Amino acid sequence: MNEQAARHMIVEVGRRLYERGYIAAADGNISVRLEGRRQLLATPTGVCKGFLKPEMLVIVDEEGRKLQGDLNPSSELAMHVTIYRLRPDVNAVVHAHPPVGTGFAASGIPLTKPLVSEVVLTLGCIPLAEYGTPTTEELAQAITPYVPHYDALLLANHGALTYGADLEDAYFKMETLEHFARIALVAHLLGQERPLPPEAVSKLFQIRQRAGRTSPTPSLCQVPTPSGRATEGPANANDRITLTRRQLVDLIAESIEATLAALIDENRSST
Repeated sequence: MNEQAARHMIVEVGRRLYERGYIAAADGNISVRLEGRRQLLATPTGVCKGFLKPEMLVIVDEEGRKLQGDLNPSSELAMHVTIYRLRPDVNAVVHAHPPVGTGFAASGIPLTKPLVSEVVLTLGCIPLAEYGTPTTEELAQAITPYVPHYDALLLANHGALTYGADLEDAYFKMETLEHFARIALVAHLLGQERPLPPEAVSKLFQIRQRAGRTSPTPSLCQVPTPSGRATEGPANANDRITLTRRQLVDLIAESIEATLAALIDENRSST
């Protein structure tokens, strides 16, 4: 994409993000890799992205150093630079704070359950990157393990990040992320979550592979192994299982929730 077209497209995407409520005030940032120039075009810091003008955007080099523009580039540009460095196929990055997706991020809950086939096909799943202090290198470090394998991330206690072949692609991935977060929330509130079975997930990932899309980490996206077993459980009952603190808390919470639901059902049936 040439510079002039990229400037107008960033302005348009900023307007969409603001109108949909994915950002507020000076939240969020957007960037595009300029074709054949080893440079990035990025949104400035301290400005509402819903009211951008093409001339407000800033050109930086591949390390994020300002080359051209009256304003300063986003203070979170290190995330963008990291993504472009690790993913040569990516030409645009969008960072926003969509309310429901960010609610999951603030609750420490990744969007990794395969509840909707279209989301598995387009994004695989959406893991949660550890918290990193905004405007620091911590954010870039937090997303680094995930960037090669995923096209959308939740940022713990912060927001969401999507990227793609062009800006339209990156933006629509943000729409998909928030749309799926709403569906996941409704399914949880209804108490009847029914994730796709491992065989169905495996078929969807085979389609992704044929389409040349990223290959998510199996253990995060509940992808079965070639033997047909889901990668979340050990092959032997005597194998040692290692859990993070968050996984242990989630496991205990799910157990308590299931026990309470069973007690409520039992009480209803007895009355």
